[in-house]
Amino acid sequence: MNATKPFSLKTDLTVTHVLAELLERLERSAEPVGAEQYRSVVLHLVNELGDVEPGTALGALLDTHPAAAELYENVNYQYAGLCRSALDASLAAERQAKEALQRAMSRAVNRSINQPKEDPNYGQS
Repeated sequence: MNATKPFSLKTDLTVTHVLAELLERLERSAEPVGAEQYRSVVLHLVNELGDVEPGTALGALLDTHPAAAELYENVNYQYAGLCRSALDASLAAERQAKEALQRAMSRAVNRSINQPKEDPNYGQS
């Protein structure tokens, strides 16, 4: 009979920290970054974040590494939504989106109202 070892989450964040630092550097790089290199770092960090025990240490790491925090939030969106985004920033973005939609809708309505009506007798003798 095969005995399986129970899966335990990592508490050592050394590798996660290194990958988070690397992702921050790639995000802020003035030089173009290869897509494959970026993808590789992101995939490795996603795997690490999946194995790390949630808690204060992970929270502190994510607080100091915005790109890793955004990645963590996106990976865990189905469970917690935008749990790490500041509520004020999210509400402001939602408000701006609503205002933009309202402006676009009012422009469309104004165009349809201000369009000249076709002359029903145009082209007839």
